[in-house]
Amino acid sequence: MNDLVRPSRVSELLRAYGLNPSKGLGQNFLVDRHALEKIVGAADVHDEDVCLEIGPGLGTLTRELAERARTVLAIEKDKKLTPVLAETLADYANIELQFSDALEVDYRKLLEPYSPPFKVVANLPYYVTTPLIMQLLETGIKWGKMVFLVQREVAERMTARPGTEACGSLSLAVQYYAQVKTIAVIPPNAFFPPPKVSSAVVLLEGRDKPGQHFGLVNEKLFFALIRAAFGQRRKTLLNALSAGLDVPKADIQRALAGCGIPESLRGETLGIESFVKIANQLT
Repeated sequence: MNDLVRPSRVSELLRAYGLNPSKGLGQNFLVDRHALEKIVGAADVHDEDVCLEIGPGLGTLTRELAERARTVLAIEKDKKLTPVLAETLADYANIELQFSDALEVDYRKLLEPYSPPFKVVANLPYYVTTPLIMQLLETGIKWGKMVFLVQREVAERMTARPGTEACGSLSLAVQYYAQVKTIAVIPPNAFFPPPKVSSAVVLLEGRDKPGQHFGLVNEKLFFALIRAAFGQRRKTLLNALSAGLDVPKADIQRALAGCGIPESLRGETLGIESFVKIANQLT
């Protein structure tokens, strides 16, 4: 039984090592067995898997992954947790612990010594959620599954459909690379200390060669279009793209006409397929 899901055990550990959860590092340690099972169940970890974990904290999720996976590669930024993790992970020989900033890790190099399947399973600090998820998706590594525990608002943005208030550049970028769905909503009292907002478990299943999947010719232009369209949401699509792209307005007008997309629409109403069409017209 994983005793780290008990708040009393977490409190005891922190006192023993003279530590306090760091607000700056977004440390809210998971202390709920049900939530832990939701995360591990969504990842569907098997003994051939190599699991990447970002922010192991006290090792609660790390232990569960190590019980099931071939290898767990855990990236922790807070070196003050070194003695705690030495204690909580002492019984597991299949954990490789690295103290680094997850945003500065070369994940291709990290995984070179290992063979797939690769999975990412992480309770992400809120402050790095968006840049880190995009970094992992953009590596080109074929992740089997990616399971993240994130702020509920971020989960809603990641899964949002076109035309909804939550839909933005993050929605389309994530959905370009992966199929996304919310597995469970996790209340604040599942953490120690409890955050002010609810969280959610999100499952991403990566697309194999997303550019080919969507028939996209120029990926760089596609993402530039999305950034421009959502960078000025109040403007019409034509005006937003004209302001955000180094492309003549007349060329954008011709591209929209070629796609049968009205100039007066707003970017937030368009899905991935529409932006792919515009990008291909401009290429």
